[in-house]
Amino acid sequence: MNSIMKTKSLISLFLVSVCFAQGKEAVSLFNGKDLAGWKNANYIVEDGVLVCKGGNLVTEKQYTNYIFEFDFLLPPGGNNGLGIHYPGSGDAAYSGMELQILDNSHPRYVKLKDYQFHGSLYTLQAAKRGHLKPVGEWNHEKVTVDGPLVKVELNGVVILDANLDELNKQKPKHKGAQRRSGHLCFCGHGAPVKFKNITIKELPAKKP
Repeated sequence: MNSIMKTKSLISLFLVSVCFAQGKEAVSLFNGKDLAGWKNANYIVEDGVLVCKGGNLVTEKQYTNYIFEFDFLLPPGGNNGLGIHYPGSGDAAYSGMELQILDNSHPRYVKLKDYQFHGSLYTLQAAKRGHLKPVGEWNHEKVTVDGPLVKVELNGVVILDANLDELNKQKPKHKGAQRRSGHLCFCGHGAPVKFKNITIKELPAKKP
C-alpha cells in the first residue's frame, strides 16, 4: 500500500471514529402535520405548531443519552413540563423526572418554591432564573441527558447543570431520578402551550 492510500485509509478511519463518538444525527420528532411518533395524546396541530390541550404527550420510543431541542411559546400563566426517563405510566415528575416549562412571571406563581421555576428539575434541583423571553415570544431550549448528567440551556444560556448520582444521595426516595432511560413526554396542565422545531440527537452509551 503506497503512502497516499495509507493516508486515505487513516482519514476514513478517523471520520468513522468521529461519527461514532458523536452518535447519531439529530432527527425531527414533529413533522408539523400530525402526531406521528407520539402517543397518549391530547394535543393538536395548528398551522404547523403543536398545541397542548392537556395531559401527557409521550414519545413512542424510549431514549437513554441524547440532546433534545425544541421551541416553545408560553401563554400568560402557561404551565407544562418535559418528562425525561418516563416509564410510560404514573406521574412523570416522580416515576420519571420533570423539567419545568412555566411562565413563572405570572402573579399566580408568586409563591413558587425554588425548584418550581422554569427549567428546574421538579423537587430535585432549581434552575437559574431570568432567561425566559417575554410571554408571547418563542423560546429555544436544549436539554442534554448523558448518563447521570442533565443540562438545560435556555435561549443559549445554561440554566441547569445537574448530576443525578449526587441528587440520588440527597434524595434517595425519588425513584424516577434513579432511572437512566425512558420516554420523553410533554406534561400538559391545561394551558395551550405551543411547541415546534422538536429534534433529538442520540448520544453514545456511557462507558461503565
